[in-house]
Amino acid sequence: MNRTATIERATSESTITVSIDLDGTGASTISTGVGFYDHMLTALAKHSLIDITVEARGDLHIDGHHTIEDVAICLGQALKDALGDKAGIRRYGHAVVPLDEAVAEVVVDVAGRPYVTCQGEPDGQAYALIGGSGVPYAGSMTYHVFEALALNSGLCLHLTLRSGRDPHHIVEAEFKALARALRQAVERDPRHDGVPSTKGAL
Repeated sequence: MNRTATIERATSESTITVSIDLDGTGASTISTGVGFYDHMLTALAKHSLIDITVEARGDLHIDGHHTIEDVAICLGQALKDALGDKAGIRRYGHAVVPLDEAVAEVVVDVAGRPYVTCQGEPDGQAYALIGGSGVPYAGSMTYHVFEALALNSGLCLHLTLRSGRDPHHIVEAEFKALARALRQAVERDPRHDGVPSTKGAL
């Protein structure tokens, strides 16, 4: 059974197509117009082993907010569709990932009941503008991305930044921790092919 999905979304703010393959190798083709976000989504694919293709056009003349958040919405919807009835998955995932001085922890449960907590970032992180030439990635967007992804996929997701000073390192540690937690949660469990819940449904 192929665990793939494609989501298309068009609004006055953005036009987005997202495709994923949960049983991929971490391959990615990402184009959002926000260079640092492309970098983070590439890392998300690489470390989750989920193949991800993103083609997005948005109102970047305003800022990156709409495009970044709308891509996360589509990723969440694609994840939900690709998981199907969730039979045979491990369901839970946990990862702690360092990047130099930054350490991020992410715990996920593919429960079908979305719940999100994000905590631990230094106050200045929300105001950081990350990226080279072009449209910057605002540090405040990471929490938006994680919330949009979780709410649209039915994930229970807890993000805790344990330490960090450099804005780039903080965001990258957070995305890589999410990737590794998702990798555990969505992978097939060879010991169990049913839905991993006493209720029989997730």
